[in-house]
This record gives sequence, structure tokens and C-alpha cells, in this order.
Amino acid sequence: MSADENTPVGWDRARELAYQAGLAASAGTERIPLAEGDGRTLAEPLRALTALPAFPTSSIDGWAVRGEGPWRPVGRVLAGGTPPPLTEDGTCVEIATGAMVPDGAAALIRIEASATGADGRVTGVPRPAPEWRLPGEEAELGEELLPAGTAVDPAVIGVAATCGHEFLTVRPAPRVALLVFGDELLTSGPPGAGRVRDSLGPQVPSWLRRCGGTVTSVTGPVKDTLDAHVDAIRAALDTADLVCTTGGTMHGPVDHLHPSLAELGAEYIVNTVGVRPGFPMLLARVPHPDGRPRFLAGLPGNPQSAVIALVSLVAPLLAGLSGRPFRAEQPLVEAATPVPGRGRDTHLALAALDPTGRVATPVGHVGSAMLRGLANAHGFVVVRPGAEVAAGDTVPFLPLPLLSGERP
Repeated sequence: MSADENTPVGWDRARELAYQAGLAASAGTERIPLAEGDGRTLAEPLRALTALPAFPTSSIDGWAVRGEGPWRPVGRVLAGGTPPPLTEDGTCVEIATGAMVPDGAAALIRIEASATGADGRVTGVPRPAPEWRLPGEEAELGEELLPAGTAVDPAVIGVAATCGHEFLTVRPAPRVALLVFGDELLTSGPPGAGRVRDSLGPQVPSWLRRCGGTVTSVTGPVKDTLDAHVDAIRAALDTADLVCTTGGTMHGPVDHLHPSLAELGAEYIVNTVGVRPGFPMLLARVPHPDGRPRFLAGLPGNPQSAVIALVSLVAPLLAGLSGRPFRAEQPLVEAATPVPGRGRDTHLALAALDPTGRVATPVGHVGSAMLRGLANAHGFVVVRPGAEVAAGDTVPFLPLPLLSGERP
């Protein structure tokens, strides 16, 4: 086990190390029904099982006609049926939107652009462009629609269904266990008498799910002894790919995380990150008897710092474990007000976006132990080491983890 806690890893480098560690450990696939796919990751390209559309499809309600008009109606075509061909010039069939266009039809005429004479014949003028969708217009049979690594959302499920899939081949969802450390924590009621209410146990599982993890257990508060910490971590590692802990990441008299990792033979991937708030955080690889490595992410005990550790280390690790691409670059926004730097460290400053999503305003109540600012923010303005941000500057913006299906 090696690390130098006096030399923090740069924030961008720490995120990349976390992602690469997860990607190297990503393995296996499973086949699941479409209805269970939301939030998962495609393990293989999604290909069309048929041309889309599979047959010529009417885009309008009206008439399918053959030859010159006026046209004599010889039938009706509704969606879901297979019509006989039009074989005689001067004939037509009434057709509904979504219905299969019969062979032999030369054009479609909208119902509102047609008229029916006293003899029952139809007149009208078709538009210059045919008003039907041609087979293969959206996709050809066997065409790759989405690559492996695509995050599955409701739209992806819809694409899979429309071209004939009933199942998806996906990466296993990373399993995550949460251990809450701290004898001073209350799990119910208001804080007082030297004890504080645990706010991480209730909120961290939801952040983990938004990052793509499946939460297997939440345990705590774990007693502040080395034996209790080691036992809790061992038990969690038996059912989880990643164990997240809260608190105990420093070297105080009741901070047992580092000694626990040494006891377990862990290897640091990242030990302390040059980011504020968020100090100190860590990510370690822990050996397991089955030969497949597990991971432990140590989140600081202060709530805002813990969330910054989640977006800095846990989110990229879970992206790697899920086999999906990692978006290292952040979208750019305009800073509404100045944002200070934090010297040699990256500063993640909580901010809210305006309705356009292009202007970020820092929020108040942003101490590392505070949550009020987090509840009013959409993400973080990223201030690079040695930099300061002036009002009007263009700056990177790191969104908070989104619900499955949401798009930044």
C-alpha cells in the first residue's frame, strides 16, 4: 500500500485515474428485458433487426392513388393491415396515417386536399414529394443504431423496441455499499448535546443511483474502533463492487479508515485530491479472495465535501465499471459574478444556472459542512489552480449527477 498524502493528485488527473481503474475492472454482460434497461449501459452495439420503416408507410390520412384521376375507390387501408396491390389505373384506396402503402400506388393525396364527386370518384392534386416513409428511411436492416457504451434511457429503449428488440445486452450494474462512520451521529431527531444528525446516510444512496450504481446496503453509524471498521468493510466487500465510506479520511484519534485499508492490503489509486472543498478524499483498490478487485471510496464527513468526492472520484469510477464513456471536459457557461480561486487547488464553487442554462451564479451557504447551498445549486463552477474568475468570464461547469434519462 503506497501513497503520499502530502502530495495531492490534481483534480483532473484524479478523475481520469478513477475512470481508468473502473474501466480496467469492467467485465461481463447480462441480457435483460427492455423494461429493466433504464439507467444501464449497452455492452454491444444496438442494431436494427429490420429496416425502419419495415414497409412503405403513409404519413397522412387520405387516398393512395394509381394513374390519372379522377379515381374510383376500391377499398380502405388501416394501420396494421397488409393491403392488396392497386393493379388498375384510375383507382384508389382510402388510407390512414401509419398504414402500409399498397404496391402499385403512385401518390398519396391528403384528405383535406381531395373532393368526392356525385359519382363517388375522388379528385385532388398530390403534393410534389411523396407523403410516405420509405423502407429503410430511418435505418437499414443490421445497421448500428447506437454503439456499445451508450447509457440506456427511455429514448434508447424506444429505439430498441421500434426495430424489434425485446431484450438488451448490458453491462452489469456496479453494486455499491455505503458505510457511515461516526459515533457522534444521530439517525433520527434534531441534533443537540454534542451530536449531529447524519445527512449522508439518507442522501448518498440517491447520488450513487444517479451515478449508475445499484445500492446493496447502507450500514451505520459504524462504531469508531479499528476492528469495527475492518469488519464492516470486509462484510460490505462481499456483496459490493464499491464500498463508499463517510468520514474518517484524516488521521485523527478516531479516524480508522487508513489503518483499515492497510489491514486489508489495499492499494491507493488516489490518496487526497487537490480540490476544495473536498479535502481529504481517497480511492483504493482492495484485493478479494475471488480474485476480482473491489474498490473503496473514502468520502469526507463534511456533507458538501462528501458530494464533491462523489462527483470527483465515485462518478468516474462507476462510469468505468459500467463500461460507458467518461466525459472529462465540462460544458462552458458564463460566470454571473466573480468566483475566487483556491491557490494551487481546483475550486468547485456551487452555482445555479439561469433558465437558459448558459449563465451560472454562485449560491450562498457553501461551507464544506453546509447543505443549503447544495440544495439550491445545479452544479459547480470549475476554477482551475492559480486562477480567478471575473464576472462575464467563460468557465467550465460540472453538473450535479442527473436522473436517468435527463440530459445536461
